[in-house]
Amino acid sequence: MSIRETKTDVILIGAGIMSATLGTLLKELVPEWNITVFEKLSKAGEESSNEWNNAGTGHAALCELNYTAEKPDGSVDVSKAIKINEQFQDSMQFWSYLIKSKRIQNPQDFIKELPHISLVHGEQNVSFLRKRYEAMAKNPLFQGMEFSDDPKKLMEWIPLIMQDRKLTDEPIAATKIDTGTDVNFGALTRMLFDHLKNKNIDLKYSHSVNDIKRKNNGQWELKVQNLKNGTVERHTAKFVFIGGGGGSIHLLQKSGIPEGKNIGGFPVSGLFMVCNNPEIVAKHHAKVYGKAKVGAPPMSVPHLDTRFIDNKKSLLFGPFAGFTPKFLKNGSMFDLVTSVKPDNLITMLAAGAKNMSLTKYLIQQVMLSKEQRMEELREFIPNAKSEDWDLVVAGQRVQVIKDTVDGGKGTLQFGTEVVSAADGSIAALLGASPGASTAVHVMLEVIAKCFPERINEWEPKIKEMIPSYGMSLMEHPELLKKTHSHTSETLELKKNQLINDLVDKDTKVLNEKF
Repeated sequence: MSIRETKTDVILIGAGIMSATLGTLLKELVPEWNITVFEKLSKAGEESSNEWNNAGTGHAALCELNYTAEKPDGSVDVSKAIKINEQFQDSMQFWSYLIKSKRIQNPQDFIKELPHISLVHGEQNVSFLRKRYEAMAKNPLFQGMEFSDDPKKLMEWIPLIMQDRKLTDEPIAATKIDTGTDVNFGALTRMLFDHLKNKNIDLKYSHSVNDIKRKNNGQWELKVQNLKNGTVERHTAKFVFIGGGGGSIHLLQKSGIPEGKNIGGFPVSGLFMVCNNPEIVAKHHAKVYGKAKVGAPPMSVPHLDTRFIDNKKSLLFGPFAGFTPKFLKNGSMFDLVTSVKPDNLITMLAAGAKNMSLTKYLIQQVMLSKEQRMEELREFIPNAKSEDWDLVVAGQRVQVIKDTVDGGKGTLQFGTEVVSAADGSIAALLGASPGASTAVHVMLEVIAKCFPERINEWEPKIKEMIPSYGMSLMEHPELLKKTHSHTSETLELKKNQLINDLVDKDTKVLNEKF
């Protein structure tokens, strides 16, 4: 039986937020290109991008304390927070462009305004938070941030957390910024693919990419199985993007590019407590991040989040880490074992030796009973009742393991990383948080890396979509105010617009047409 063969310009593997974003960008830049998307599951946004599966909910470094490290001299380094916030602003600008140009509609279906709050306990942590606030509040990116260690003020901000709390033991403080958001990346992913279907993208669900190899002419040939009828197809493309979440590692290895050598992955599963009592859900309206316990990894930062899923307000607490050798929630129990190759064996072994504390932490997390998890929740909500909360299994995160340039073997990376071939013909996305929130910035990097010969030609269109492209918003406060005002209005973020108006009250506003 002959195997069907097809040719296309671009192949995107995985129907998540990254492929959706890259596909949308490319269709704006070169609408004539033919694009094919392969997704193993039956619909888009069902793995890492799904709203229940660990997808970022608007990570703008407004409240995540692990993005602001305390230096040995006691000062607080906010450079990473600035970087992530500016990357999130790229996403906001692109979404605004899509709404304004009617590519997608109804922004309230995927983004809502929500205060972002950092909460700490203890004298040392309160001192850290105050220094963090002082370092951030003077930066235009974080305009409107407030600090308080007054229990009465905190009762206004977070009544559910402050109710019935004993305040005699240790000091408590928080920062609050009203320009935060809650983003439903599952909903956004589906909206983007609905738009792309109207742009004649060939979207193939229930198709598994089993192999990938380079042809003599430099193009890539993919062996793809149709999971509905078992037939095998061969698809050839000039450019391939591997955006299949944790599954990207296996395909990157099969590609054989030297840039993919000595890279491994370590899977971490997640669990959340979800409130099933509407009265309690109604009492909390914020994204509240605490500080990770000493010795715990960055992925374990506890947070109590208001979420809007299917236009219904929900309340989630977590994450609690777990371990499974699967690289995807719908993956195989052999994913971790089969990812170990001769070229990354030493890297993986070194990572295991260097991260014994992480292994111990994961074992402890797996062994927790529901009541033990409730005790951790009660550090946020003192009177939390077990019957009001259910345990939900979230998605898989696969942290990148690689050798560093300084010769360090098996370093565990906490972040998002793109690996691409020297000629730009293939790129793979690896890693986790901040992930989805910085998808636009990351995909622009993919475009710049993989199509350097076209970037000058495309730059005017990119700047039409993302006006701050190539510029630092922090260094251009007038542009920041202008873009912030525009995105707030277009995305229907009323409080953001109000704060922006207050900031602009005594400032001359640029009059050029946006």
